[in-house]
Amino acid sequence: MSAVDAVRDIVERGAEADDILRAVVDALVSTGEIRWAGIAFTEDDALRLGPARGEQDEGHRERVPVEYDGATVGELWADGEVRRDELERIAVLIAPYVLIGWDTGGEAWEP
Repeated sequence: MSAVDAVRDIVERGAEADDILRAVVDALVSTGEIRWAGIAFTEDDALRLGPARGEQDEGHRERVPVEYDGATVGELWADGEVRRDELERIAVLIAPYVLIGWDTGGEAWEP
């Protein structure tokens, strides 16, 4: 199953936004091609990392914007061998859940 299909299944099952986004980063890392995945939220004109899984390799990071209704609400980050077009399709699928996001108030994300 492709990463896009896995994320589509997660979204279609439905759940709370935080549970969906945690499941998404878990699914991306479980593909084997992505070593680390994270979702950053736009908060006070800055990006704040939310759910993330795996081992970071920033030298191989792809970042795609997550947009909702014409506004950038976050970014999807992935380290590893990943196709940008797949990440862009995933960003569209998760956009409504990133919009809800978390107001962490500067606190670190707790998985």
